Amino acid sequence: MTLNPAQTEAGRGAALAVYVLYLLSIPSFAVLALIGVILAYASRDGAGPLARSHLDDQIRIWWAAFWWSVGVAILAGIGVLLVVVLIGIPIMWLAGLIGFIVFIWFTIKALLGLLALLDGRAR
Repeated sequence: MTLNPAQTEAGRGAALAVYVLYLLSIPSFAVLALIGVILAYASRDGAGPLARSHLDDQIRIWWAAFWWSVGVAILAGIGVLLVVVLIGIPIMWLAGLIGFIVFIWFTIKALLGLLALLDGRAR
């Protein structure tokens, strides 16, 4: 059995582990996603070109999800403050909807990245 060079490339295992951690972050309230991005940062320097592209993409999508989550939390906080005048209820509903969309986006990006890594394609 011969191994594809993409299967033996340095950093490929770390990229695979980060994708698994990202997908497992759903029931862990994003704690495993934080561990995953730390692993991606630590593994990035010694990785080959294919794994490096995946690790860079994993870091990028984590930061995008993080900043969107910060924005959603601020919006929800504003909604809580404005619930007294009843305008806060739709604002909190909007924050929940945006948060759900970010959650779905993060999960789909992680799944598509995992499939690309298993197929030997760069991100």
